[in-house]
Amino acid sequence: MCRAYDPRLARKCREDDAEDVKNKDQANFCDYFRPRTGAFDAALAAAEQKSRDQLASLFGRSEGPSDGATPSPADALFGGKADRRD
Repeated sequence: MCRAYDPRLARKCREDDAEDVKNKDQANFCDYFRPRTGAFDAALAAAEQKSRDQLASLFGRSEGPSDGATPSPADALFGGKADRRD
């Protein structure tokens, strides 16, 4: 995260001259970006990964299309696959 990042502001930046980032899904550049000290916390990242692993084991980890031969734990718990309406 940047030192100037502030989620309470409309533009999310405390720098008045910084350009608005219109497309946040693509790479962008900011002259005012300065990394915040402590932005990456290894213990927090490890806890997040542990939580994601627990969710994946609960709902079944899918690397590709399922052939239906082995039911996921969620399917076993709820009695099979429900009809999906996309």
